[in-house]
Amino acid sequence: MIPAMPATAGATRQASVSALRFGRVAAMGAVAALILFAGVWGSWGTAQHVLLTKGRERGTVRVTACAGPVCSGPFTPASAGARPRARVEIEESLAVRTGTTYDVVLKPGGGDAVRSGPAGILYAWVPLGGALLLAAVVVAGGVRLVRPAWVLGLCGAGLLTAAFLAVQ
Repeated sequence: MIPAMPATAGATRQASVSALRFGRVAAMGAVAALILFAGVWGSWGTAQHVLLTKGRERGTVRVTACAGPVCSGPFTPASAGARPRARVEIEESLAVRTGTTYDVVLKPGGGDAVRSGPAGILYAWVPLGGALLLAAVVVAGGVRLVRPAWVLGLCGAGLLTAAFLAVQ
């Protein structure tokens, strides 16, 4: 150290480095939290119908036709208060095939159906699985917490793999 320099110069530099490190961790932590919140928000739109089935119409739908982004078929009720319907719609995806019968829950106020049971629950949380994978990258790279990042990534990969296997 130069004798003419004050002794606080090193302390000032160390404080600024610590402040920058804290700012980076706080910003990346906020980004990771936002990604996870977006994953839960994206999943909850479907998951609420599958998880909170009390008072909702439950039953089965036999897919008879698929056109565009939706498949349709007759609804057979399985819960008290549900009424049979000639046609309900279910979102077409890799998980819906013509000629197959699926357990469903009807969304209130319409003829839209959502898959229920273990496959429906896992499929509803797929956006959260993707968010967990993305947040793992942010936590590992931005926050530099490798072990929690591995936990997030493995949870996301496990959720996506379980959903894929369940809907087959």
